[in-house]
Amino acid sequence: MKTNILSAIRLTLVTIVFFAGIYTALVYGFSFVTPNGGKGETIVQDGKTYYANIGQSFTQDIYFYSRPSAVGYNAAGSGGSNKGPNNPEYLATVQARIDTFLVHNPGVRKDEIPSDLVTASGSGLDPNISVAAAKVQVKRIAKLRKLNESTLLQLIDEQSEKPFLGIFGPPKINVLKINLALDQVSKSIQ
Repeated sequence: MKTNILSAIRLTLVTIVFFAGIYTALVYGFSFVTPNGGKGETIVQDGKTYYANIGQSFTQDIYFYSRPSAVGYNAAGSGGSNKGPNNPEYLATVQARIDTFLVHNPGVRKDEIPSDLVTASGSGLDPNISVAAAKVQVKRIAKLRKLNESTLLQLIDEQSEKPFLGIFGPPKINVLKINLALDQVSKSIQ
């Protein structure tokens, strides 16, 4: 019994030292070699600072819509809705998002809406949408901003981020970055 208790105490102390000290120091040190020193990806435009790595709400029709958030885009409270795919409240929320999207995007059929435009991510803070989600919004934005659809499709191609190492995940578009670029395109045409 005495040997088991002493072994357990030693293992506990080693684990505490490793995870509370060494591991924490390694992660903290690694943050300094990441872009912006671990403070997130910031973009400064027109005197305003934006964080590109945190989802932000874009609901105006002149912008590409963001992915919905279960936490209201509050970075202090990251999390999903925790409702299963058969939960009636969840299904009603998704259906309301579909209905809203269809009202604002006439000519788009329900089966053409990518799931990332009507479902929240697990963190509720996903800053990205799929390329398909951006393309399905082109007609609305082109009409309201009086731009050619080809200009918007080119912008989507320019803003499309390839998968990590070319194999991990699908191509994606950061909604903040494309909307800031969209503002710049609109200013340059006026």
